[in-house]
Amino acid sequence: MAVNCFTCQYFYVTWDPKHPRGCKAYGFKTRELPSIVVRRSSGMECMKYEPKKGGIRR
Repeated sequence: MAVNCFTCQYFYVTWDPKHPRGCKAYGFKTRELPSIVVRRSSGMECMKYEPKKGGIRR
């Protein structure tokens, strides 16, 4: 099952147009979703995924 970065507490959006997505757990920014980079680099799904805490923000 693929990891959904948008539901992970470590995912963030950056101000860098060349690298608009980031992962605080692994400490990198990328153009793609971080989980895709992790899978391509390691051959495994992201091991640092943690669901966001709290409810839905409005």
